[in-house]
Amino acid sequence: MTAETSQTLDRGLRVLKLLADTDHGLTVTELSNKLGVNRTVVYRLLATLEQHALVRRDLGGRARVGLGVLRLGRQVHPLVREAALPALRSLAEDIGATAHLTLVDGAEALAVAVVEPTWTDYHVAYRAGFRHPLDRGAAGKAILAARQGSHTEARCTLTHGELEAGASGAAAALVGVTGIEGSVGVVMLADSVPERVGPRVVDAAREVADALR
Repeated sequence: MTAETSQTLDRGLRVLKLLADTDHGLTVTELSNKLGVNRTVVYRLLATLEQHALVRRDLGGRARVGLGVLRLGRQVHPLVREAALPALRSLAEDIGATAHLTLVDGAEALAVAVVEPTWTDYHVAYRAGFRHPLDRGAAGKAILAARQGSHTEARCTLTHGELEAGASGAAAALVGVTGIEGSVGVVMLADSVPERVGPRVVDAAREVADALR
């Protein structure tokens, strides 16, 4: 802590982070032990966070993340999209295919940013807001592969005809970005993805990940 920071705010944010890391909630005593402060301080922090719907307490007294966090989360997509657009534009122009940024939304993959190439005669129409299961399409499968891997490097996932007949996809997960699960990819009208596309998609995913850190 420095003279320019708020100890109370810091503790409140630490409470939210601790609660976000557990599926079962935490008691006042558990939070007190983890924060290294007395129970009275924890009660005050929880009461304040509850007023803003950022924390809720169940009948057993366990504190959990509140629905107010969702309202804050809705503002994340525009920020992520803005950070990703330069890399997506470069990828779309280099490859001549539609580039996209996809994030996890529950059990689905959600396209939050799409850039189409400007110089091609035709390309796949792919719209922001498009959803599909995580286990179908390159974008979702890249994310699932990252969950199972070491999370230290991005790798390219290739698919064909899983979301649209005649279309092939390539995607690489965002690696090392705290709090965001997603992937960067391209979709093209082709029987297979050209060899040079995979490394270029991986590079774009790294660019976006760096922009979001």
